[in-house]
Amino acid sequence: MERSNDGGSRKPPPPPGSKPAWRDGAVTYFHLLFYIAISGGQIFFNKWVLSSKEINFPYPVALTLLHMVFSSVVCFAITKVFKIIKIEEGMTTDIYISSVIPIGAMFAMTLWLGNSAYLYISVAFAQMLKAIMPVAVFLLGAAFGLEEMSYKMLAIMSVISIGVIVASVGEITISWVGVVYQMGGVVAEALRLIFIEIFLKKKGVKLNLISMMYYVSPCSALCLFIPWLFLEKPKMDDSISWNFPPFTLFLNCLCTFILNMSVFLVISRTSALTARVTGVVRDWSVVLLSAAIFADTQLTFINIIGYAIAIAGVVSYNNHKLKVKPQANPQQGDENKVNPGNRRDVEISMNSTKEAS
Repeated sequence: MERSNDGGSRKPPPPPGSKPAWRDGAVTYFHLLFYIAISGGQIFFNKWVLSSKEINFPYPVALTLLHMVFSSVVCFAITKVFKIIKIEEGMTTDIYISSVIPIGAMFAMTLWLGNSAYLYISVAFAQMLKAIMPVAVFLLGAAFGLEEMSYKMLAIMSVISIGVIVASVGEITISWVGVVYQMGGVVAEALRLIFIEIFLKKKGVKLNLISMMYYVSPCSALCLFIPWLFLEKPKMDDSISWNFPPFTLFLNCLCTFILNMSVFLVISRTSALTARVTGVVRDWSVVLLSAAIFADTQLTFINIIGYAIAIAGVVSYNNHKLKVKPQANPQQGDENKVNPGNRRDVEISMNSTKEAS
């Protein structure tokens, strides 16, 4: 260490090309804020497209199908035409048929049912119902032998369930059709996550976000095309009032893809805990802002209390999972360090894709 003239020590100069700590932290916070903004904004964007009189496009399957087609085209261009990002190796025909197709089918079902719910219930209430997701994942995981029953987990699941029930009781205008759609989407999403655990992790397949989108998006588009062809296309042919301007369509699909890229940046620069906490902040922001944006959203005190209870359970669930996983496999290192190629990060990023679409 160098000595100054007055006898004190002087820190060595930073290595060439290094960035100040404040600048690196500012970039990270910008990514987090951008993710919250684009994620919540895309939820509002989809709600507006599906239910507004200006667009008049009440076709959730068609909207989700357009998202998947756009994602497929862009991923193909990025990986095969411009070769900006390399596709992860290890995918075979057998793995695609036995693993990717079931995951893609469940992903399509999640998006279909989740977007359909926006036609019947408010954005805020839909977010409250989504808080039940850890319960569905845990119960299905236990049924498939992936989760172990414990008093702590049962207590956490009970807190989440009670919170969602209280939030539902506080809903002023409840549509049970919308509730069924949303809960169906939750079950489909839980099955998708279980399939990722069973089909990909156990087979040693590691996919980053772009690779996952590259393989899953075309499969999901095909799965959505069939119900669209029989359920929504006849209605669209008979109706002359629906309208979806090309620029609005392009912007909606582009925002969905940008959201996926923002997820990739977030999980690359932060920890798994930070990504989960950011998701909780996003959920609260969506619930509160939707009350000010959409006329069909009327929050009550019971809504807020119930959702707060459910979110407390979700936070406890996330913390418990993050503490348990390093103990299960200590050779993996610090669980809080995020590797965009591992299965857990695909789970985080694909959750956000579901929220956006």
